[in-house]
Amino acid sequence: MKFSEFNLDPALKSAIEKLNFSECTPIQEQSIPHTLEGRDVAGLAQTGTGKTAAFLVPLMERILRARPLSPEASEETKELAAKRSFKDWRPQNFVLILVPTRELAEQVQENVEKLSEFSGLRGFAIYGGTGYDKQKEALKNGVEFIAATPGRLIDLYKEHQVDLKQVRAIIFDEADRMFDMGFKDDMKYILQRVPQDRQFLVFSATLNFDVLNTAYQFGANPVEVNISRDQAKAENVKDEIFHVGQDEKPQHLLSLLKKHNPKQAIIFTNFKLNVDKITRFLNDNGVPAMAISSLLTQAQRTKVMQQFKAENDSNILVATDVAARGLDVQGVDMVVNFELPNDAESYVHRIGRTGRAGATGQAFSLVSDRDVDSLMRVEEYLKHKVEVGFMEDKDLLKDFKPFVYSDHSYTRSYEGTREHGPRGGGGDRQRSDRGPRRGPGGNSSSSSSSRSGDRRPPRRPGDRIEARSGEAREPRGEHREQRRPHAGGGNARPQHPKRTEQKNAQGPRRQHSKTGPNHPKSSGAHKKTYSPQVAKKKSLGEKVSGFIKKLFS
Repeated sequence: MKFSEFNLDPALKSAIEKLNFSECTPIQEQSIPHTLEGRDVAGLAQTGTGKTAAFLVPLMERILRARPLSPEASEETKELAAKRSFKDWRPQNFVLILVPTRELAEQVQENVEKLSEFSGLRGFAIYGGTGYDKQKEALKNGVEFIAATPGRLIDLYKEHQVDLKQVRAIIFDEADRMFDMGFKDDMKYILQRVPQDRQFLVFSATLNFDVLNTAYQFGANPVEVNISRDQAKAENVKDEIFHVGQDEKPQHLLSLLKKHNPKQAIIFTNFKLNVDKITRFLNDNGVPAMAISSLLTQAQRTKVMQQFKAENDSNILVATDVAARGLDVQGVDMVVNFELPNDAESYVHRIGRTGRAGATGQAFSLVSDRDVDSLMRVEEYLKHKVEVGFMEDKDLLKDFKPFVYSDHSYTRSYEGTREHGPRGGGGDRQRSDRGPRRGPGGNSSSSSSSRSGDRRPPRRPGDRIEARSGEAREPRGEHREQRRPHAGGGNARPQHPKRTEQKNAQGPRRQHSKTGPNHPKSSGAHKKTYSPQVAKKKSLGEKVSGFIKKLFS
């Protein structure tokens, strides 16, 4: 079906023709008629099939048809306006598009600008990481489309900068991704504050039950348009896996890029701390690459995406899943998964960055023993085995600068990879403030082994500090014998002045303490356990010496 068959407004039709859009994609062909009639729609289609235009084109048509008609308007025009237009559309009304990432908000805004070139419709992208001033100014001047991330939109709503009662249509773009990223409560918060008679549309490559249940909960009754019911990924994307060792991944990544020499490529990793390492590894080996992750500021992320989309030598992007959803870069012809994602749906979104708009693409995944579980989930989701590729020895690069594993964050992500240094904040260091570690038999281990068998009660904090701040201990037997006198002796433990004052102030009550002379456990066998004057316990040397004396006496 062609766009010309929809009888669109002349201004919108001109913009579509300028963009060289002629044939509708399946999702556009099946969802646009429902949207034009004001129905709620749940659109499910693979990535790269034109879902953004599937909701922007009909909603723009509805707004344009709501404009006042000239007296010379034809009967056909009046009929289309009566059938398609938003009823009682006012200048302060707008269409709200919620997206999970800042990059997707910018991309939707770019599409709004292109499609509204001749109609005068306005749009603006609202997201965090940037200043509020421009966003507040745009809202004050009025817009017909707002593409926003939920967090920043709620901030502006609480500051009374945006009136959610003016929403006439709300779209959840990549709704399942927003749920995965923890935006479910924010989405419900927004749905509770928009009018109940608004039009509701939700589009994604995958729709789970939770998303549709939320739609039903807030009064939506969407027509389901499912283009990918029996097909999880696009047919024009050829994906392969390479079974490699964990330490062989850098070599295979570099070899794949050198062999296929892609026009534009995206390399995905599960860990944002690996993004810079992979980028540095490629740049060190003469492969220009750029990095994008949540560690960058919004200004840096915007600059990276502009450079990646432009025609230059920096045609390789290393990214986390922040770039896996919704980003539309037409020239990407190769995707590499440095690790397989944890969930199978992310795999579909990743490889969907290539093969867009009918073009062909290829996707390669480097699978080590740590990716086996993820591979099983992916193949179960795809309902078929992923083809296994093989790199000939002649295609594997032998002379290249090694991958730098200096940051322990990488080795901790993959336990057993390379050499592990001592873990920061390890068990021994953490336990040093809580006293010695107890061994299996109840005795102290490691540094406290010299006091094995010592059943003295724990000292008060002040005493322990004094003991640890002193010089090295003397041999146990002699040391305890010298310290036995409790009062008057030169070897008695010095008393803290304040502690002495407290003891004197307490008076006779101290004699009833556990260490007092009247305590029932202060005599006999219990004296060793409860009294500070611990009975002398023979050391191993003393025992041996006594045995020898008895033997030869």
